[in-house]
Amino acid sequence: MSRKAGTPFINSLNMQMNNQFIAKLYQEHQRAQHQVPTSAICRMIEGVMQLFFPVLAEEHFESEKELEAYAHSLQYDLLRTLTSMEQYLPQPAEEIAAQMMQQLPAIYLTLLQDAQAIVAGDPAAQSVEEVIRTYPGFKAVAVYRLAHVLYRLRVPLLPRVLSEYAHTQTGIDIHPGARIGSHFCIDHGTGVVIGETCVIGNYVKIYQGVTLGAISVEKTMVNIKRHPTIEDHVVIYAGATILGGNTVVGAYSMIGGNVWLTESVPPYSRVYHRPQISVRQSADPADVLNFSI
Repeated sequence: MSRKAGTPFINSLNMQMNNQFIAKLYQEHQRAQHQVPTSAICRMIEGVMQLFFPVLAEEHFESEKELEAYAHSLQYDLLRTLTSMEQYLPQPAEEIAAQMMQQLPAIYLTLLQDAQAIVAGDPAAQSVEEVIRTYPGFKAVAVYRLAHVLYRLRVPLLPRVLSEYAHTQTGIDIHPGARIGSHFCIDHGTGVVIGETCVIGNYVKIYQGVTLGAISVEKTMVNIKRHPTIEDHVVIYAGATILGGNTVVGAYSMIGGNVWLTESVPPYSRVYHRPQISVRQSADPADVLNFSI
């Protein structure tokens, strides 16, 4: 990396930074671990999405061999990224890359089920293709499912890099350690938070602003289940907060908007928050408050 010397900006910068500070920064750079550009692994994941779904592909494949070659190039990109941090891996980079690629068919089928669940549950969704191309909830879950495989393979850092990439892209924060079943639907999605030890069953639907979090964030709880369990066919509406590792939401339950829940509820429960809202009518239009936002 080089910068032109002699400019006013550089000269003022030199005045502010002494040699001792530069030496300290250099030592930190030498000690740095996992020197893997974020862009490299994120490009690889975007490549996998284009491999899976033609509606996202930026190139047209003329033959199966071309598609196969593209898949091999993605495996090579992953291998190159893993090799750069191999000393921190629990097994050889080549083995991890191969295991990751072996999981792709299963991930693909699960993602199709997720997309189909969104289409089935959202009147605004016109097709699976529309969901894959435009729904932030689907993208966040897709990146999560890929990151989760790396998490299970005990690859350090990269799963979190991917989850934060999806977070910045969608506003949805899913820890790669969470366990999420099939036909998972996040509608709208902005502000959704799903913690590391959360367990979510099949056919679950959650709306924007939902938090599945921990009651306590003490560091001593690092190896303890801190986040709730959501059983099959549960719907959680906007703004609900469900906390605690011992909290279980029973199957087929519905959690209403803005609910704060820290205890378990049995299957088929209906949990809702009753707000105090005052509604009145005025005969004089001049008495009506007009707000402009």
